[in-house]
Amino acid sequence: MQVTVTNADGLKRELKVQVPAQDLEAKLGAKLDEMKTQVRLKGFRPGKVPVSHLRKTFGKQVMGDIIQETVGESSQQAIRDEALRPAFQPSIDLEGEIQDVIEGKADLTFKMSFEVIPAFELSDFSKLSLERLTADVKDEDIDVALKRLAENQKNFEPREEGAAAEEGDLLTVDFVGKIDGEAFEGGSAEDANLEIGSGRFIPGFEEQLTGAKAGDDVEVKVTFPAEYGAEELAGKDAVFAVKVKEVKAPAEITLDDELAKRFGLESLEKLREALAEQMKGEYARMSRTHMKRAMLDKLDELHDFELPPSMVEQEFEQIWQQFEHELQHENKTAADLDEPEEDVRAEYRKIAERRVRLGLLLAEVGEKNNISVTEQELNQALAERARQFPGQEQQLYQYYQQNPQAIQELRAPIFEDKVVDFIAELADVQDKVVSRDDLFADPDADDHDHDHDHDHDHAHDHDHGDKEKKAAAKKPAAKKPVAKKAASKPAAGDKKPAAGDKKPAAKKAPAKKATAGKKDD
Repeated sequence: MQVTVTNADGLKRELKVQVPAQDLEAKLGAKLDEMKTQVRLKGFRPGKVPVSHLRKTFGKQVMGDIIQETVGESSQQAIRDEALRPAFQPSIDLEGEIQDVIEGKADLTFKMSFEVIPAFELSDFSKLSLERLTADVKDEDIDVALKRLAENQKNFEPREEGAAAEEGDLLTVDFVGKIDGEAFEGGSAEDANLEIGSGRFIPGFEEQLTGAKAGDDVEVKVTFPAEYGAEELAGKDAVFAVKVKEVKAPAEITLDDELAKRFGLESLEKLREALAEQMKGEYARMSRTHMKRAMLDKLDELHDFELPPSMVEQEFEQIWQQFEHELQHENKTAADLDEPEEDVRAEYRKIAERRVRLGLLLAEVGEKNNISVTEQELNQALAERARQFPGQEQQLYQYYQQNPQAIQELRAPIFEDKVVDFIAELADVQDKVVSRDDLFADPDADDHDHDHDHDHDHAHDHDHGDKEKKAAAKKPAAKKPVAKKAASKPAAGDKKPAAGDKKPAAKKAPAKKATAGKKDD
């Protein structure tokens, strides 16, 4: 095999590989000899089929297989011989007439085109100074959490006969909604629970039931929001005929042992201890998130090297597709932005470059320090992912078994976190005690002009960091689900997602049909 480097411009590489015809012929002869003992042909005793006959019958087919195998083997050997690290799978272009190669008249010659991972020096992580924000869990913080927990568990008691509904009351109602005198799909319900002031129904709906009594018939006039999820209802005026069947007032919230027992704990003190531990975990996750972002920002500043264009382009396309997806949720296009599309694209390309640079950097740290993800760690992550889809565990496991890319997406953040931890161990990390509000403050808050609801999957695994703030501020807010489920009691172990957590890449829960009376929340 002869390998010639025909292009070494920057990170681009092009290799010409030539495998002599006699080498292919030798492989063919060996293969036919092997087949001789295995092939059963009519008219020949087992093991007695002449090689010449096998060549005549199967030669071209076998040679085709040999060429395919040889291309794969020789391309990998060429990469190893040249000590190259492709950024992506090389593209292969065969030269000459393949039929001549099959017939042994010509050498096998092909070109390999690819980009390589750049070589670069890692900075001295022992000279890296980082600040780790920490906060103590205070009694008053536990009190607030406990009260919030109790409010989510509140009970309602029937009001006295003839009592008018007030804000905070729970009404049981039947309703039928009509637009232009015609009932519409999803606009009717029986024995629906409506808490006045909860904001679960479209604007103006709940307020019009204030003062209603059990047995009252109330005509509620509302206008669906212009951005409502159901296009056929968006911006339309509707009239709901509401029958109030029962009015209940919230019972007094009592912080006692009985509250704790609802969560399977024996006393209020045990509940406080459980909340404290949960909050410590949340504080620790936020602390780590801040430090990780600061670390990635500094690593990005300390390293500057050429990036494979194809990797940057792929990352950019993923980011831009996500951006367009969010625009679509707002019924907008790039033309609706407050600055030229090319400027926004340029900002997002900088984000893509940052992500690729950090990805290569962390991969290099992992490779040089033998950092890897164990099967046990991967199985733990998969089990954790499965717990997020109760009742669908088997389908989720099958999905990951059948999708190597999904497994890689599961492995990537684990690897990243292990590398970050490795660097943190070497770095000079100083703790800084801050308030809870400062710990949980959004570092990008000052640069955002609206709230985001990033309820989407992302292919990348790196924190955005400060360099992404400006571009992120231009993203439209993602539209929230068309309907919100009725309030339900949380399980004792319910936790808010940690900052930076990602939703499962496997499957999204099927969309639920909107109740037209409920707002687009």
